[in-house]
Amino acid sequence: MTNDRVVRRESGGEAQQAGELRPGRLSAPEIVFFVVAAAAPMAVFVGTGPNSLRLGGVGLPGVMIVTGVILLLFASGFTAMSRYARDAGAFYAYVSRGLGVNMGNGTAVMTTVAYGACVIGFTGYIGYYASGTASSLLGVDLPWQVWSLVFAAIMAVLGFCQVDIGAKVLAILLTLEVGVIVVLVVSIWVKGGPEPVSAEPFTVDNVLLSGGSGTLFMLAFGSYLGFEGTAIYAEEAKRPERTIPIATYVAVGFLSLFYAVTLWTQSYGFGVRGSLEMAQSDDFLNMAFIQSDQYAGKAVTVALEVLIVTSFFACILAFHNACTRYLYSLGRGGLLPRGLAKTHRRMHSPYFASVVLSVITFAALGAAMVFGLDPFLQLGNWSYASGVIGIVAAQALCAFAVVFFFRRDQRGHSWFRVVGAPLLGGIGLAVAVVLIVAKFDVISGYTDMSTNMVMISVMPVSFLVGIGLGWVRRRRGHALGVCEPNESPTRAGA
Repeated sequence: MTNDRVVRRESGGEAQQAGELRPGRLSAPEIVFFVVAAAAPMAVFVGTGPNSLRLGGVGLPGVMIVTGVILLLFASGFTAMSRYARDAGAFYAYVSRGLGVNMGNGTAVMTTVAYGACVIGFTGYIGYYASGTASSLLGVDLPWQVWSLVFAAIMAVLGFCQVDIGAKVLAILLTLEVGVIVVLVVSIWVKGGPEPVSAEPFTVDNVLLSGGSGTLFMLAFGSYLGFEGTAIYAEEAKRPERTIPIATYVAVGFLSLFYAVTLWTQSYGFGVRGSLEMAQSDDFLNMAFIQSDQYAGKAVTVALEVLIVTSFFACILAFHNACTRYLYSLGRGGLLPRGLAKTHRRMHSPYFASVVLSVITFAALGAAMVFGLDPFLQLGNWSYASGVIGIVAAQALCAFAVVFFFRRDQRGHSWFRVVGAPLLGGIGLAVAVVLIVAKFDVISGYTDMSTNMVMISVMPVSFLVGIGLGWVRRRRGHALGVCEPNESPTRAGA
């Protein structure tokens, strides 16, 4: 590597390479903040909830529980394998160890592109919401482009800094957004809805057997995006053998219960019949704000309007950090230019990868401005829709990689934890990929098949590009590094 010089930190007196991420930086709660922020619970409550009522019926709260169970099954093997493949490009190492280097290379590039697409998509979303919020609350009329550029610049600065600074920012933003939703939820239950409490959102008919069940599962899996990011921070975690499993289970468990309770409450606040009627109106995306005015008062509504913007920013920052660590890992392993593996001498952040991603984000925003794209329907939906496919497909591949890795030797773990559970989780995730592709027009907002096929093809093409890059690299006689169980992960591929 170009930056193998060893520098000695005065605090702790330990030698550390300038090209390494700083270990022991993140606690389990800080990692939870990263991955839960990536899932954007405020955006799910304000946007996905009403959209699910409109497109799939009242069953999303129950679907969130089922989806959470599938992801916990996946997490069972995923966290067990974190001990044997600890790398900033988590799926890169996991899939390589289980399914071979070619599959690992393809999965790594596809995941990197998917995370990058989400960064770009959410940058469009935040411009849209920030423009509306600033206009309605402050009387400041600035186009979405200005807001997107401002938040992209803030993201670039925080992404450049050491990782715990971003974690502290996310902790504040996430606490505020969860707190204001809890206030609204409690207000609804205290005052009571217009109809008796109903269990319809959890019945088998509405969760698994309705005509909209496929759409609901597609929306649900998209609502958990980013939870797999716990393993990305393994190299920077305190006691990663404990921190990563705890953070993963806490993140999935929290999101499952939070989504189920808050979305159920949303239906209760209008009544099941009333919520379905409201979801078919032109005001369906304002359901959370209307409900807040009715049950919690104007101050909470204003907080919702502000925090939907900060929620998207937290999401952007979380995905930016995840994507830069994949770029860093792929640069360190030689699949992409090794310059991406440079880390800051003082902060030990993957600053060069962060700068590259920020440049790509600004370029995408510039292209959107030149071509006059809508920030929500086009820049946002197109990028996000493609990213969802890539991340869920990578999760499925990772689940099957865990099964293959442990199939002959469970290494002291129970058979169910490392084979049975991830196999069931992988099957569930594979079904999710099929549902997402089949219902892709719901996310993209386009009914034109040719347009959707172009967006769908981005991820399989990225996968093939990753395999091709690995083949070229091997042809040039360079070995690609994959972490061995007892090998220092920061040296793999150096």
